[in-house]
Amino acid sequence: MRRSVAVTIAGQRYVLKSDADETYVHTLAGYVDDKMRDVQRGSRQVATHQVAILAALQIADELHRERRRRAELRRRVREQSRRMLDVLAREAKP
Repeated sequence: MRRSVAVTIAGQRYVLKSDADETYVHTLAGYVDDKMRDVQRGSRQVATHQVAILAALQIADELHRERRRRAELRRRVREQSRRMLDVLAREAKP
């Protein structure tokens, strides 16, 4: 069920339409707001759209690092599973 959720990011109020839980939408908006504030603290006076782009780049970097970490974890789990299956197969042989 789509509903309107009002959030504030970088001092601007936005009304978003979403079928996600309202708390989740607020959590996401808070995360983006925090990232934008971090960028603003580390920069001189810059326009809001520039802050938004830099924050988006940081969030994209986090996403890609997490995807790489997850892929590496999957690879290690598959490798370990194969080793365990090999051991079990050897032990099962008479």
